[in-house]
This record gives sequence, structure tokens and C-alpha cells, in this order.
Amino acid sequence: MLNFLKELTALDGVSGEENSVRDYIISKIEGHCEYRIDPLGSIIAFKKGKNRSDKKLMVDAHMDEVGLIITSVTSGGFLGFSAVGGIDTAVLMFRRVRIGNVNGVITGKPIHLISAEERKKPPKADSLYIDIGAASKEEALELVRIGDRAVICGEYEEMGSKIKAKAIDDRAGCAILISLLTADSDYDFYATFSVQEEVGLRGAKAATFTVDPDSAIVLEATTAADIAGVEASKRVCLLGEGPAVSFMDRATVYDRDYYNAALNSGIKCQPKAAVAGGNNSGAVHLSRGGVRTLAISVPCRYIHSPSCVADAEDIKNAARLAQYMINGICSGEIE
Repeated sequence: MLNFLKELTALDGVSGEENSVRDYIISKIEGHCEYRIDPLGSIIAFKKGKNRSDKKLMVDAHMDEVGLIITSVTSGGFLGFSAVGGIDTAVLMFRRVRIGNVNGVITGKPIHLISAEERKKPPKADSLYIDIGAASKEEALELVRIGDRAVICGEYEEMGSKIKAKAIDDRAGCAILISLLTADSDYDFYATFSVQEEVGLRGAKAATFTVDPDSAIVLEATTAADIAGVEASKRVCLLGEGPAVSFMDRATVYDRDYYNAALNSGIKCQPKAAVAGGNNSGAVHLSRGGVRTLAISVPCRYIHSPSCVADAEDIKNAARLAQYMINGICSGEIE
């Protein structure tokens, strides 16, 4: 499973351009389940288990990552851009980016040209550009086009039990879901690898309508603020304490019975100690007549940056908890 994660985080899949991630996932799940691609580009799969399920269950993970989209080119060949998803401007300056096969770097004023007043706050996104080494607008447009996506580069590295990489949100969920689909299953279930989560939960909304599940498990990554300088009450969740299970966020009030079942599973996990953020559950639980939903999230430091940090054991425990919940919901033992 961790090898899936390593390979998935090396791929570029900014919202709306998830092709390489989708192709990789298909190469791994083909032969292990039935699948099709919906009109938005999400994968909808059906895993045949040893037993039929009492409920139609869907497990979701999103394929896309935050990034940038090219919106303009200056006469000097610099690329203007907008953010795709929620990105703090502070993580952008001087970062390496990749636009297809073209490499670039995000510009910024040299420190000796920044005034004392400017140093007090991060730069505005519209003051930054991407430098791809072009000398003119014409030269730049030979390499890129308006509407191309740019991914912020970040390499996969192991640091003891910790993993550092870009796009752990939500390639961790994708890696877990691939592992569930490629293993034998006790029960039938549906799986969706959805597109465009970072720009409004769009892929999950369409895919859930198609599947029409009774129950759903959303596999995600979530903010961990267990770092120096953050008081304990605001840390949300901690690396090494297992996956975070949500009771409520800004998009969803989660099914209380599923929440309690997860926490009482005996698998190492923790409540997500904040009503903040959101994920595909916000679209999933409101589909059609309503869907009972649980979110299982991998704690992730520095989320939406090119240097996300997660704990390998948390990812493994998230997979164990997902399997436990699938079997419990599908067998009717978890009501």
C-alpha cells in the first residue's frame, strides 16, 4: 500500500486534469473489480465479495490535488496564474513547478528589495508569476497554453516512520482504496475515485448520484497541527495516534452510529477535534434522499503544500479501520 502511495504522489493530478492518476489506478485495479469512467472523469468501481451486502456501500477517495492554472502571459514571457483549490500564498514563492514537461519557478522579489512594510505580510497571489526561462510571450506560448495546470513539485521521502510528499491529500485515500479493491473482500461494495474535490466536491456529487448508496465511507487526509507553537486545544489531530474520525465539519454532520462504531473498533484511531474544513462527505451525504456517511482521515501536517507529512502507521490503521467498517456495515453488525 505504501508503494502505491509513493507512486501516486509522483503523479500530477491538479483538479480537472487527473488523467495520469486515473490511468495509474486503472492499471492496478483492472482484473480485480468491474469499473467504468463517468462523464466527469471519476472511476466508479464495483468489488464483488464473497457475500452480498445488506446495504449498498460506497467507499470514496478523491484523485485530484491542489495546484495552479495558467491565466496569462506577460510580454517578457512570465506566466500569470490562479490557484486551483485552497493554497496559502506563503507556500508559493520560489517553489519549483511543473507544467506538463516544462519546469519553472514561482517568482518573488529578492529580500533586499522588499520593504519593511511588505515583509509583514505574505505577497498577494496576483503579484507572483511563473518563470519558465522564456524571453518573450511568443517563446512562452510555444511551451505552454492558457488553461494549462501547474503542479507544485515535492518529492517523496521517508523520515523514520513519517512520509513527506506532495498530494498526500488525497493520494493516501487512493492508495488505501486500491489496496481494498485488489484484496479479497468478504462483501460486495462500490468504490469511487472522484475528480475535482479541491474545487467544490464536484466529482463526488455526480458519482454518488450514479451509485445511489445507502451508506458511504470517505477516505481523506486532514489537517494535523501538532507542531511547535500550536497549543494543544488547536492541534485538531496528532500524527501517530491513528486515523482521525470526524463527528462534524463545515460541510457535514456525520452519522453518529458509524462514528461511535469506528471509535469502539479496537483499531487505533482518534476523533478529529475541530469543526473545521470539509471533504467529499459534504456532497455524498446529501445525495438523492440522503446517505449515512463516515469520514476516515489520515492526519497530515502542512496539508496543501508540496511537503505534506504523514505517519505510515496512521495510513495502515486507516486501511484497517476502513476494512472493519466495510465488513460491519455490509454484514449489518453496525446498524
